[in-house]
Amino acid sequence: MIKPAPDLAKRIGYAFKDISHCELALTHRSCGKRNNERLEFLGDSIVNMVIADDLYERFPEAREGQLSRLRARMVKGETLAEIARELKLGDYLKLGPGELKSGGFRRDSILADAVEAVIGAIYQDSDLETVRGFILSWFAERLENLDIDEALKDSKTRLQEYLQSRRHALPQYELTHVEGEAHAQTFYILCHIEPLTEPTKGVGSSRRQAEQEAAKAALALMEVSK
Repeated sequence: MIKPAPDLAKRIGYAFKDISHCELALTHRSCGKRNNERLEFLGDSIVNMVIADDLYERFPEAREGQLSRLRARMVKGETLAEIARELKLGDYLKLGPGELKSGGFRRDSILADAVEAVIGAIYQDSDLETVRGFILSWFAERLENLDIDEALKDSKTRLQEYLQSRRHALPQYELTHVEGEAHAQTFYILCHIEPLTEPTKGVGSSRRQAEQEAAKAALALMEVSK
């Protein structure tokens, strides 16, 4: 059962002056012409600006290219989907019959878009400073734990550099199987490396994401990830 928009407003701690903003933010395009795509567009721009501003102040020595990569890491779809799950947005989404049947309320892309739409809705209902507070609170732990040197390298790159520095062979990524229909696939990857007797596993909505997860698991086992 879909929970009503006012319940989400209470959950995130914002009292909408016009609850229709929130209702629209939770309405996926599969429901018809009146949907959250415009709010998503607005929220995408706002979250990029707010995170860029925070990174600019947080890392005064970082170069433009470094800041751009850090921002991309922070506001990527996977991170936004994680935030959506923390807010339990999937419980409030209004989806068309097809998306409901295929489990769209669990899909990263739909959840990420919904977070951006909610950001757009709060902005429409209030002002930039208000929505900035919510964005920074949702990203707070991730921003505090951000290591600029580590963040600029993805898990596959870090794993490769670690193995090369110890004269080990490069990792081998094996796609074991793919589940789901074309529009909502899940990829399963094994990462084989010399130091470990068993391969590590990775699961993701793309092959690249699954490989990154497998590499991250390998790094964790070797205690080189922070």
